[in-house]
Amino acid sequence: MTAALTAPEGAEKAWPGPPPGADPLPGQLDRWLAARGAELVTIRRHIHAHPEPSHSEFETAALIARELTVAGLTPRMLPRGNGVVCDIGEGDRVIAFRADIDALPLQDLKDVPYRSTVDNLAHACGHDVHTTIVLGLALALAQLDKQGELPGRVRLIFQPGEEAIPSGAPEVIAAGALKDVAAIYALHCYPQLPAGLVGVRSGPFTAAADTVKVALSGPGGHTARPHLTADLVHALGRIIVDVPSLLDRRVDPRAGVSLVWGAVHAGQAFNAIPGSGEVLGTVRILNRDAWREAPELITKLIRDVVAATGAEADITYTRGVPPVINDRMASAVIAGAAGAALGPERVVEAELSMGGEDFSFYLEHVPGAMIRLGTAQPGSDVRHDLHQGDFDVDERSIGYGVRVLVHTALAALSTGAF
Repeated sequence: MTAALTAPEGAEKAWPGPPPGADPLPGQLDRWLAARGAELVTIRRHIHAHPEPSHSEFETAALIARELTVAGLTPRMLPRGNGVVCDIGEGDRVIAFRADIDALPLQDLKDVPYRSTVDNLAHACGHDVHTTIVLGLALALAQLDKQGELPGRVRLIFQPGEEAIPSGAPEVIAAGALKDVAAIYALHCYPQLPAGLVGVRSGPFTAAADTVKVALSGPGGHTARPHLTADLVHALGRIIVDVPSLLDRRVDPRAGVSLVWGAVHAGQAFNAIPGSGEVLGTVRILNRDAWREAPELITKLIRDVVAATGAEADITYTRGVPPVINDRMASAVIAGAAGAALGPERVVEAELSMGGEDFSFYLEHVPGAMIRLGTAQPGSDVRHDLHQGDFDVDERSIGYGVRVLVHTALAALSTGAF
């Protein structure tokens, strides 16, 4: 741990021991990690208190690189200096783990010592926890490697810009982070599960997330004479109601397509038909093929609906991220590893989410899986959801996450499936 970070009082209590029924880690790692637990909690709190926006995570990346260097590793900065890649061990075949490191443009509403020190910026999605867990994985694997007990090569990817569009994953891939990678894994905080549980699912895990904007224009006019102009408010209403309904009849229901409008703007006066207006929404899809076909189909449906109104339409369809489709074998490996790390009864089936995650870009190139890490206080009815200013975690989830990823790394390196 860097000298600038001092462990806060009580941090050592946030590191859990192996749960009942869990398999011990090799090389006395359980005891070794327990001794480092307070340091990891301190790192998490430091990152939480000093969030950085998407694509500008320079200090966070520098902190990560320092911690990896202190552990005897050789981290590589991404070309822009806002992310880190680091290999541990040797071998032609690589198992990778990804952590996202950016924060959200939200005010931190918590009254805690590690509250964000940056106005309107907070780690309200748990990326500070993801980063700390993968750092813990690095420390553990580096220790195993020194003991000659790491059976292959592992790559750690600390990625910028997960919350942005365009997101950071394509930038990381373009920098060569997937070279020689046979499989890739990630975890995500999940406040709907208590700390000590993880959710695993094969197949569709999160949805593709795109945006669509429709800007309408017309001559405008008086509401007493709509027949002499293009009634843009009526046209917007037709788009809002008809396009999602038509889309439902043009796509296989099993593809999980959802078009939801989030904003509509038009006019100022009650008796004037405006000359311009717009509607904005999101498109979420669970099926890769349906996602690839969505821009052309949705654009055509909008144009067909608008054509009858006499308005002119300018449609902007923006790609966000593909769906996360967990590989069957990768999911089986991490499910088994999580059972070994926490006990089989602590591994549950994860629910589908219509949220977006740019981990999906990696899965377009190599097999892999993402799991959900329980972060709620066991027995508590309080569930601070992601992307809210009061979001926080039970910090024991850091220890559970490290155990799961260490077991996953060893299991994936040992299997011949990848």
